[in-house]
Amino acid sequence: MREASAAHDDITNLLRPRRRNGIGHLHFTKGDDLQRKLEQMRMFLYQYTQGVSTWTAASLQIARMWEEGETGEYHARQLRQWTRSFIADRHALPVSRMGTWNQSLIDKKPELKQAINLHLQSVGKYVRAMDIVDFLADPLVQLEHGLGEGISLSTAQVWMHKLDYRWTRASKGLFVDGHERGDVTTYRNDIFLPTLEVVHPRLRLWSKDGTEIAVSGALPVGSPQRRVVLWYHDESTFYAHDRRHVYWQKSGGTKEPQPKGEGASLMVADFVSADHGWLASPDGKESARVFFKVGKNREGYWDNDDVLAQASKAMDILQRHYPHEDHILIYDNAPIHKKRSPESLSALHMSMGPTKKPGYFFGVEIPVKHPVTKKPVYEPDGTIAKEKVPMTGARLPDGTPQSLYFPEGHPQARVFKGMTIVLAERGIDVSKLPAQCKGKGFNCAPPAIDCCCRRVMYNQPDFQEARSLLETHCEARGFQVLFLPKFHCELNPIEQCWGMAKREYRMYPESSSEAVLEINVAKALATVDLYSMRRFFTRTLRFMDGYRYGLTGKAAAYAVKRYSGHRVLPGLQVLEELELAGQLEMVER
Repeated sequence: MREASAAHDDITNLLRPRRRNGIGHLHFTKGDDLQRKLEQMRMFLYQYTQGVSTWTAASLQIARMWEEGETGEYHARQLRQWTRSFIADRHALPVSRMGTWNQSLIDKKPELKQAINLHLQSVGKYVRAMDIVDFLADPLVQLEHGLGEGISLSTAQVWMHKLDYRWTRASKGLFVDGHERGDVTTYRNDIFLPTLEVVHPRLRLWSKDGTEIAVSGALPVGSPQRRVVLWYHDESTFYAHDRRHVYWQKSGGTKEPQPKGEGASLMVADFVSADHGWLASPDGKESARVFFKVGKNREGYWDNDDVLAQASKAMDILQRHYPHEDHILIYDNAPIHKKRSPESLSALHMSMGPTKKPGYFFGVEIPVKHPVTKKPVYEPDGTIAKEKVPMTGARLPDGTPQSLYFPEGHPQARVFKGMTIVLAERGIDVSKLPAQCKGKGFNCAPPAIDCCCRRVMYNQPDFQEARSLLETHCEARGFQVLFLPKFHCELNPIEQCWGMAKREYRMYPESSSEAVLEINVAKALATVDLYSMRRFFTRTLRFMDGYRYGLTGKAAAYAVKRYSGHRVLPGLQVLEELELAGQLEMVER
């Protein structure tokens, strides 16, 4: 009895090993089959050591409890055998031999292999392992080849390799971005995340099944506060010839002729929320979605004016149909979204001193637009025609307007003064500073305060306070706009909506027709259900949790996948796991 009790304790420790710091337990990582058997052994030993049942009766009771076999007698014998072996030798674990035999059925029966090959050829280009499962589930096929039953999907996937099929895709190069760049993480940690943290108590949260969670701190009945809905915006392009490139291919198969190019394109711009789905009226008759045919000889190019027009359409719908909620429009950090007024302040191309080139006028280039159609005007060489306008809006520290150009009557009338003089008029001496820090682009090393003349100018209050056209446009109607950190597509759940829609779109028959393209895109977008949107939204919240704990992008991705069943990340537990894995370099210092 003492040996059985000790074995029970050792099995318990195997199933739930304690953490190194003694707080909490680690997950069992040796496989579901072994975990199931050890759990049965633990329960069996508990029944026996507590005197509830005899050795044989306890094993039979546990076997029947787990519904192992019709009577449970065979499994009870196995259970007793596993347990005796473990009591004698703690290394004798009931590891399954499943999948360890030397020869599979498909190797023994060449006629079966040939029949499966012929069936897969009849399926066509996009064969699946499931096609083998369905084929062998046919009673006539089983009778013909002497099979007692069908096969599992995992077995079919192994057989696909034996039949010389490989799951492959067209190779692409690496993508390089600035996810961990100093200015990007500073904006993410100091502006974006704190802004959303303020409204987090007013957000609806969702469970695994897509139902709303009644969390502590929920808005009480009669509360003056209103629910906040986050609307994530993005644009995505669908192509007529975009079809699946990953499928089971017959080894050495012939290469099919492909249509030249990607075909006609259709850009889609839309908003999505976990609360209401795609931004539309409840009856679906009004929608903020825009289909846009990009191209010089089509509808032109998507620009800031189009972004503002769509924002107006979205705000109209929200004010008309969802007036009881507060709405935040979240856009990615693209220049087209953050465009300022053409005449607004920018230190990017300013010279150190007055411009000296005869006839040169320093100003802001803006596209010339047709007075009637408001579309861009093109030069004979196909480029967009542009004109220069003066930069305006500068203010001295006391709020007095400041001109960036020498006044009329001055020897250099209408010439840009240069950063040195502009800052001197503000009481700042930059004569000993370089115009710009060395290196490619305007990327000063942190803390980037007064390292160069351009950075000093950039940090001036009137330059910093310049708002984008989108922000001023939406805030004038009572809507808040928030921009995502650069290179952080994982913080925009609409990206997964696009992916889900494109996966469906690629299943449709290929067509070069633009009319069919638009129909198929609309149909594919309609397959993205609200349940999936809420899962994507919850995943985004887990990424935000990871960044709040100081994780890098790589570590956050690991944690989000590791705790995919959690609504929020268990912060201390994540850090402990990274420490055990020797991955603390994945945490920002």
